[in-house]
Amino acid sequence: MKVLFTRTAIVLLGIGIVMSSCSKHAQSSKTGITYNDKKTGGYERFRKTHPTPGPGLVPIEGGTFVMGGSADQDVTYDYNNVKRRVTVPSFYMDETEVANQDWIDYMHWISVTYPEDHELYYNALPDTLVWRNALAYNEPYVDNYLRHPAFQDYPVVGVSWDQVQDYCVWRTDRVNENILRETGRMVAWNDLNGNGKKGKAAAPAASNKDPFNTDIYLNGQYTGPGIDGKKMIVDLSPNAKPTTGANGKGGKEPVRHVRMEDGILKQAYRLPSEAEWEYAALGLIGNTQFENIDDNKVYPWNGLGVRSSKRATRGMILANFKRGLGDNMGVGGYLNDKADITAPVRDFPPNDFGLYNMAGNVNEWVQDTYRQTSFEEVEDFNPFRGNEFSNKRLADASKGLYAKDKYGRPIKDASVSNKKLKYSELLALQQAQTANPNQPNTANAGAAVGAAPGQTPAEKNALEGKKFNPDNRGYNDTVNTTLYGTTSLVSDHSKVYKGGSWNDMAFWLNPATRRFMNEDESSSTVGFRCAMTLVGEPEIHPEGKPHYSIKQSKKFNAKQ
Repeated sequence: MKVLFTRTAIVLLGIGIVMSSCSKHAQSSKTGITYNDKKTGGYERFRKTHPTPGPGLVPIEGGTFVMGGSADQDVTYDYNNVKRRVTVPSFYMDETEVANQDWIDYMHWISVTYPEDHELYYNALPDTLVWRNALAYNEPYVDNYLRHPAFQDYPVVGVSWDQVQDYCVWRTDRVNENILRETGRMVAWNDLNGNGKKGKAAAPAASNKDPFNTDIYLNGQYTGPGIDGKKMIVDLSPNAKPTTGANGKGGKEPVRHVRMEDGILKQAYRLPSEAEWEYAALGLIGNTQFENIDDNKVYPWNGLGVRSSKRATRGMILANFKRGLGDNMGVGGYLNDKADITAPVRDFPPNDFGLYNMAGNVNEWVQDTYRQTSFEEVEDFNPFRGNEFSNKRLADASKGLYAKDKYGRPIKDASVSNKKLKYSELLALQQAQTANPNQPNTANAGAAVGAAPGQTPAEKNALEGKKFNPDNRGYNDTVNTTLYGTTSLVSDHSKVYKGGSWNDMAFWLNPATRRFMNEDESSSTVGFRCAMTLVGEPEIHPEGKPHYSIKQSKKFNAKQ
């Protein structure tokens, strides 16, 4: 009883300390000015958070690993994955592959949001003809695989890398819109489009007819009646004006929209990088003690084989793949992997990160552009190949308003610089954008080209004045493109996919293996899953580990 009383007292004391600290405003450790107080200028400090993953995602604690290190043979003799030690920051990743039902949700949204835009709907449709084969009877899959409810939890296939990019933007916007509506920062779902509760006034029609877009919202361009919610954040800025009440009179406390600084909205969904995907597939976190990896892996599970060694499931195949030529599922009466083509996205045991089907079922698109020598050339921290830096085009430079396409999304142009522009350069660029809002950025694109090493004066003169777009990868070399894409099947449009599929041999189940396909092509063996950047501290599992104690900064008393 005495121990219980002591623990209760400690808990109550802790609650009292927290409550007393909440009653006082925090202050800047460098100026002493209090935060979150309108009287001192409305400086705002937001609660430091370790954001939770978005819907469908699980956290992947990052670390160092040998990229390409799990490959024990090179049966294709293409020397495609030279081993390289790299570090992958922590991130989030879809627990499962994106399923048919998930993609149907996407197409349904398009059909009800843009009922007359048949082109947009058609472009979002997966290519179900990937199942068609001149010498195989796969026609039933052409008609049924995507839409029949029997396949709703099977991975979507027939989607190109380009289609996946659009899906990621859509998913980001729908997740953030739902967060804002469920928390009252935007009009709630029940009140949307004038569907108010019985006996209460319905919400006015939305002043902005475009669908919600995260970038446009954060820039303050998605606002007004029918959009703003009842529980918006109080605006502490001394310049904020009181909001207008329902009776048309002012006097209500100023409110504002959610900002990135609030930590409420989620980061963008995207494809994982090749390094992230390979790191997550290996799941070495389950084999690590005190920074020592006690057992490497060839597949996402332990051991050198493809069968389970556990007593209850001994001998069962651990992934959906092709066991041998002509053997996609085993012998009738005792099917080895219980799948003829793809399998439901939660079939087979997850790896140590909790990810399903990181080997087999379907190959998965990653974000990287393919090059045979990527492993030798990428950075060793957060390696990635395929950056295409862009800026949002301005429609009104004086107000900082983004230009929007016909779907309400910001228009993006190629970046003109890899560093912050001088203010005079920024003004000139903004003026050019305002004068020609429909033209992409071309500033600094026509710099004179100097002679390259070994280049003759005649060759230099022939190239003088020709536009050159510099970038960190050298992909956009408009000066010397004579042989590019002609002597090789590889180009800027070649994107990596990994993981092996239902129609691949066991070799391709190794996370280090890699193949490529053009970004506008698709296959019955290629699907995808999404990832999301984790912001803040990388440690996800601090429990049971030593940590340094952190002292809070001493508060400044201006009266002393």
